[in-house]
Amino acid sequence: MSRRAVFFDRDGVLNRVVWRDGKPASPRTPDELVIEPDAAETLALVREAGYRVFVVTNQPDVRRGLMTDAALDAIHDEIARKLPIDEIAACRHDNADACDCRKPLPGMLLSLAKRWDIDLHGSWMVGDQDRDTACGRAAGVQTVLLKRPYNTGDGADHVVADLLAFRRLVQGDGSPRQCASRREPVSCSPTTS
Repeated sequence: MSRRAVFFDRDGVLNRVVWRDGKPASPRTPDELVIEPDAAETLALVREAGYRVFVVTNQPDVRRGLMTDAALDAIHDEIARKLPIDEIAACRHDNADACDCRKPLPGMLLSLAKRWDIDLHGSWMVGDQDRDTACGRAAGVQTVLLKRPYNTGDGADHVVADLLAFRRLVQGDGSPRQCASRREPVSCSPTTS
């Protein structure tokens, strides 16, 4: 029997971005990693609602030589220690590599769905970048964008302020397809028959 999942982007969603040259960026060392205050409680609630929890993240700084594989692994070990996650998938490629795992392409979601027997139609993608929304839509999941000063909010099924607002979506009834309204900033109620 297929299971449902929530695919979370990492930086700007589960942990804070690091600002470099006026742009949001990924932490490059475990010392730069700051977990968002609502992340652990949100992921625990999502698991209690019957979802698998995955992290899907682009990490091109490895390919660009700006951080090592070991540093990325150490960051992921720290995240896995602090948050209830089933698996972390990371694309370490750059745009020029033309891989199918780098968001906005859906390769990471499709691969996780196949390995874990995930029903994509009943699943969610939560991100802070427009490429997260595009990735989720390409994989056929419901998309949630956390509104940030560096994204447009275009194309997401739901735009919310933070993880707390996303929890309201899940607490509605646990089914993304029952949430009929799009781009609502607060919550979504289940439909009744």
